[in-house]
Amino acid sequence: MNVSKERRLARKKRQARVRKKVTGSVERPRLCVFRSSKHIYVQIIEDVTGKTLAAASTAAKGAADSVKYSGNVDAAKLVGKQIAEKALAQDIKQVVFDRNGFLYHGRVKALADAAREAGLTF
Repeated sequence: MNVSKERRLARKKRQARVRKKVTGSVERPRLCVFRSSKHIYVQIIEDVTGKTLAAASTAAKGAADSVKYSGNVDAAKLVGKQIAEKALAQDIKQVVFDRNGFLYHGRVKALADAAREAGLTF
């Protein structure tokens, strides 16, 4: 087994372990983060109906223009601020944070901190 496959499997195990405990309800939807090498994506998902209420990413047009490189902590902070603004516009103040198997470190932590500073509670 090569290293990348082992890392991917380890992330999937962590993702399943976290997802057992974290589900989004109508009152507190789930804030789900996906991190790739070049971009970071975040969605607010209401798990009862399976609907995505809001989404933001560095791949979107608005974010891609305002950052020099989309795979760093500064870009993650921008996306965290954007998702909080979109959530607050829809009257969503509380969410459940789903790190999606990624370690709470670096870009994931920066996104979460920026969303908290912009007004989301989790």
